[in-house]
Amino acid sequence: MSADPRIDRLVIMAERLIEALSADIAALEKGRPREMKTLDPEIQTLSAQYTREAAQLAPAALQAAPAEARARLTAVTGRFQDVLALHGRLLTRIRGASEGIIKAVAEEVDRRRLRGRPYAPPGKSYGGPAPAPRPVSTGAMLYNHVV
Repeated sequence: MSADPRIDRLVIMAERLIEALSADIAALEKGRPREMKTLDPEIQTLSAQYTREAAQLAPAALQAAPAEARARLTAVTGRFQDVLALHGRLLTRIRGASEGIIKAVAEEVDRRRLRGRPYAPPGKSYGGPAPAPRPVSTGAMLYNHVV
């Protein structure tokens, strides 16, 4: 225990957040995003509390703390930043892949929808009234169509 209980609380909170982020990374690597621990309201509250308390810790209070307490806080903060960076990179890759899949499906749906008349240019009709102009797709998935 250090002379400043705020440092001890920050270390404990950071360790709990590291455990939650590590569990998230493991769940995402297994392909089970519903098992992510950071979706738990308790972890979200803990994260907000950690942010508030870390912002309130004045540099003077940190300098006045014993060297052992500063070293513990520095070590756990470094581990926390490393795990948080890995978590962010993994989420960014998964988001990019998900968006790519959705875009590919939406493009396929648009392609099939516009494929209606193979012998007429798009928007042209031979023999009869001209068809109404087709709306331009926004790219959003609106169809429940098997690709």
